[in-house]
Amino acid sequence: MTSFARILFLVVPLIAIAKASYAQESTNTYGTTISYSRDLLHRVSTNTQTVISSTSDNIASMIETGLGYLGIRYRKGGNGPESGGFDCSGLVKKVFGTAMGLSLPRTAAEMAKTGDKVSKQELMPGDLVFFNTLNRAFSHVGIYLGNSQFLHSPSTGGVVRVESMDVSYWRKRFNGGRRLVQEQGDPG
Repeated sequence: MTSFARILFLVVPLIAIAKASYAQESTNTYGTTISYSRDLLHRVSTNTQTVISSTSDNIASMIETGLGYLGIRYRKGGNGPESGGFDCSGLVKKVFGTAMGLSLPRTAAEMAKTGDKVSKQELMPGDLVFFNTLNRAFSHVGIYLGNSQFLHSPSTGGVVRVESMDVSYWRKRFNGGRRLVQEQGDPG
């Protein structure tokens, strides 16, 4: 583990735990006030610790970038806070573009054609996860965080959040995963 990863491994969970202990509200990078439950902050801090200790620095940085968008509202066709919010593919495109310099296609269905196919059992942090939410395959996309958790922008009225793929709704609609970034030493 590099020294950067060790620092993140120690500091990020402490920040999340401190937020859970001292505040019910927080302001994200874009000035949006978010109300957090203590349970959500605990789950995110636990998952962040797992993710950072088991991935390369680049993937950990990408996930940290994605978590920086927690609480940004959903907006159909949205590409970021500057456009009033994110839709699911807008969030994924922004995170991968900002953190990894990758230019992904704009829609979830197009993203499902990129990278390498991975099964649910083979998912690793940073992989894309796809769901059938509109009675068509690959209509929703998120970023896998580990421990069956994923980051996504769900739907109208929702905000960017972390959810469990083990919840019945998501489990029934899972379409597959794609790996866009190989870890160093991973024989892609």
